[in-house]
Amino acid sequence: MTIAAATLIIPTSEAIGQLKWIWFQGTASREMVDFEIFDKASRGGPWGSVMLLLRTKGRSLAALGAILTLLMLAIDTFFQQVIELPEIWILQGKGYVPMVIQLKQQAPLSYSNGIENIETNKELTALINNFFVDNGTSPMPAGDGFQAEIPVTCSTGNCAWPVYRTLGVCSACQDVSSLLSYACVSSKMEWVHNISRDFTESSYPRGNMCGYFINATGASPVMMTGYATGLNNTYTGQALVARGIPLIDSINKTTLFGGSVHFGHIRNPIEDFIVAGLQDTKAVYANQTPFAQECVLYWCVKAINSTYFLGAYKEEVVETFINSTAGPQPWKTALVGDLDEDPVYDYIYAENVSIRVPTDPEQINYGMTNETMLLTASAFDDVLPFFSTMVNSSNTPSIRLRYYKSGNIEMVPEINPWVPTSNITRHVEQLANAVTNLIRSSSRTESVSGDAFAKEVHVNVQWAWLTFPLLLLVVSLLFLVSTIVRVCRADGDADIWKNSAMPILVYSLPKDAQQALVSSGALDSGSKSKAKNTRIRLAKKSGWRVSGYTSAPTTPVSQRYPPPGWI
Repeated sequence: MTIAAATLIIPTSEAIGQLKWIWFQGTASREMVDFEIFDKASRGGPWGSVMLLLRTKGRSLAALGAILTLLMLAIDTFFQQVIELPEIWILQGKGYVPMVIQLKQQAPLSYSNGIENIETNKELTALINNFFVDNGTSPMPAGDGFQAEIPVTCSTGNCAWPVYRTLGVCSACQDVSSLLSYACVSSKMEWVHNISRDFTESSYPRGNMCGYFINATGASPVMMTGYATGLNNTYTGQALVARGIPLIDSINKTTLFGGSVHFGHIRNPIEDFIVAGLQDTKAVYANQTPFAQECVLYWCVKAINSTYFLGAYKEEVVETFINSTAGPQPWKTALVGDLDEDPVYDYIYAENVSIRVPTDPEQINYGMTNETMLLTASAFDDVLPFFSTMVNSSNTPSIRLRYYKSGNIEMVPEINPWVPTSNITRHVEQLANAVTNLIRSSSRTESVSGDAFAKEVHVNVQWAWLTFPLLLLVVSLLFLVSTIVRVCRADGDADIWKNSAMPILVYSLPKDAQQALVSSGALDSGSKSKAKNTRIRLAKKSGWRVSGYTSAPTTPVSQRYPPPGWI
């Protein structure tokens, strides 16, 4: 770039310098200040070039040189645009994400008095508890997204996968406020705060209460929000702020209230429950109508589009598929005895979970065995039903889980996810995604391969940006040729001096002109008025001719003989 600019500026500068002598060797006299203007322009100065253009009004060949000098100021910008060094992502290796076709969960066997117990996956149980008594889990930020919550392999930091299918968990919620009705009844008070562990199903306290019920006029009304009333009642004033109840009883696996309200078409649901609640005891005592939603978690096949870039993993669920075929109630139970006055049931899930995608030519069977389904669904038995209660308005609400004698526990959560200020639908959806990520993170998964990309620097020449420099080159060549032709037409009167300072030393102004300029103070003060009013012309044989002065120096004549005294 520097060489190209120098290649253009040097001949242009030399040509302007040569045209300076031709300018003063013409038939007309020129103002003395023109010499300084030409001299500044011939040194490649932009201001000198502007002055030269204004002085000659663009009607001299030297004006073309001045224009070229000014245009050369932009040549660097054009040269910088010629070479582009884009970083291109090229295919380099593979990336992997996990997928599940057949879920296999195993739990260690345990026995109580010779009876085999159901031992659920501890990680799944901890995850579910975190969502039912807190706000769940939050992904870690990374770049413009979040870190992957599943094991992802991408060595280059930029991977993309084709749309793939995996077994997962989906969710849905619908309003069921129409099921609730306000009433004041006397019934079993299994919801009260800090209930003794000595209570059994048949010995829960009974009392008067007012609030919103499901099946308010039936034999077994279930209060969803309300408060205890009446005098001489140990629990008077306590309030039930929120409640979640499964539509398949967690103890004997029988359907409640006729089963699912909105989601009866879903085969093999993991958990179907109703949750209702109010914000606090003030709303409860004011008999405000609570929200009520039916939410379901169910198995589905997700078609996912995944990408990974600089630590941020993103996935988009393109489509979901479910098994909506009709079938019998798969839960089978048998009472096998009592353990510490709690009934002991033998649970059987009578069918395998199977989901097939209608558009899949291979008709892959996604799902799990009935044993795995039993273990997964049983993990929700410890959190449903749940009760959020308050002793009075000054207390923080607590959540009670495990609706049986041997395991009732109460927690005071920092965030209650089941009150109206929470987005219940979104919360259940996050739970479904978290369970999906958990099963995809197990060791019994398959891998989906995708493309991994790495950066490679390419050299891209943008030839269009060379148009301006090439045009300058052509015009500079024409200018140089035109200057040569102009010098040749001077009939031998023009010497090839270009930017040489020798002619200035050889040809000097007449002494009286020199004295006039010096005495006027023009050189000392920098004033150009005298120089502008003085017109000069350069004669090859007689030197500078100054208008208004009769004397002029003679052309130097070379001596044939040495000066006196020289040998």
